[in-house]
Amino acid sequence: MNHTKIGYTIGVASTALILLWIGIFKFTPTEAGAIMPLVQHSFLMSWMYKIGSTQGVSNFIGFFEIVTGLLLIASFWNRKLGLIGGYLTVTIFLTTLSFLLTTPGVWKIVDGIPVTEFFIVKDLAFLALGSMVIGKNRLINKTGATV
Repeated sequence: MNHTKIGYTIGVASTALILLWIGIFKFTPTEAGAIMPLVQHSFLMSWMYKIGSTQGVSNFIGFFEIVTGLLLIASFWNRKLGLIGGYLTVTIFLTTLSFLLTTPGVWKIVDGIPVTEFFIVKDLAFLALGSMVIGKNRLINKTGATV
């Protein structure tokens, strides 16, 4: 039994499922309102509200997440699509992790210990998985060098 291969497969499939699920949820008014405080304080994303509505911005993010989830699934059969999916995964989760630095009130002190919105911290594992997908799907040119 190849635990590395099984773990990788489960990691990619579950990350894809979560991106698809959360991406679809972004098309609801509930999620559009919920992400607004995170996105509007982000130095990477706040500009989107200057050109789009709350729902429009959420729809765009959701579309991006759905496409990324589909590309992760495609990575099992196509290295080029997998490489794109890996880079998009890293982009998504670096962006969401940046919310820990940009969102007011995201950090609190509880019983003397700094804590945060733990739903964001889980993105560290997804960031690692995206990096693994990139590594697995790097393209090799005709000379045998990694591109």
